[in-house]
Amino acid sequence: MRPLEYCNGVLKLVDQTKLPLEKKIVELSTYEEIADAIKKMTVRGAPAIGVTAVYGVVVAANSINTSSKDEFFEELKKACDLIKSTRPTAVNLFWAVDRVYNKAVSNKDKSIEQIREIIEAEARLMEKEDIESNRAIGKYGNELIKQNYTILTHCNAGALATCDYGTALGVIRAAHEAGKNISVFADETRPYLQGSRLTVWELMEDNIPVTLICDNMAGHFMKEGVIDCVIVGADRIALNGDTANKIGTYSLSVLAKENNIPFYVAAPISTIDFSIESGEQIPIEERNSEEVTHIKGIRIAPEGIKVRNPAFDVTPNKYITAIITDKGIIYPPYKENIIKLKDA
Repeated sequence: MRPLEYCNGVLKLVDQTKLPLEKKIVELSTYEEIADAIKKMTVRGAPAIGVTAVYGVVVAANSINTSSKDEFFEELKKACDLIKSTRPTAVNLFWAVDRVYNKAVSNKDKSIEQIREIIEAEARLMEKEDIESNRAIGKYGNELIKQNYTILTHCNAGALATCDYGTALGVIRAAHEAGKNISVFADETRPYLQGSRLTVWELMEDNIPVTLICDNMAGHFMKEGVIDCVIVGADRIALNGDTANKIGTYSLSVLAKENNIPFYVAAPISTIDFSIESGEQIPIEERNSEEVTHIKGIRIAPEGIKVRNPAFDVTPNKYITAIITDKGIIYPPYKENIIKLKDA
């Protein structure tokens, strides 16, 4: 399942708010529409957000009608800032937009038309790199998965969250393709239900055995000895290994530690924010209260109730057994080994 495709000035996205009941493709031809799609979670998952964002920059560059290079870059910067303002936690968004913008700036001596071509070429390269990095994560992660493992995952870190294959689900797919007799327990992942709507659907499509559970059932199954390991994705990883992921991940990590179950984070190197020392510096997005009070537009909570809806939480590095990246597996001490991997 490829969640996005850019062709002839139009970005096509699988509307993930409609899955699994309806497979709807939306076609976006302005960068404002693309920014709105990121904000409304039409597309989601840190790697997929990053690549969607750079195609937003491509669309923006093509829409700027001027012969002045200064004006072109001024308008391009405005578009980049708007796209980067959509979701504050996923570092891939900022990394991706900055990379393509800086690529354009470094070619400022070229014509505007050449710069547009350079921006699009960089965006396509980044899409290709994401697919390759997911496969590499799967290859490295497969080393940690034993025959007959039952793996617990949270939220959706699959093909839909990337350009193809997935991070956490990429590890699961690689193990399945290697012939290992594995099965998966998927948290439903309240309040947006990415587990029950997306992860379960993806795994069923690939004929990988999967069982859906409510988020608050995870501890029970860990204690019963059903779960062999936990694998989740990430939206931002600090230099010390602290990891921001979908709300509820921190609770799982504590439960896994208590029950002596390995807890793995799977993410590309681009998800590591080398500018922050710890998870305390990661901004946590707070989303609309209706995601909690409503399901598919139907109210399930009383009118006027006060709601908190943080989209992410931070898992301290002490609860993480290893971080599976596209460059290899990182073990504690995280800061030292993250820096080594960056410099390798």
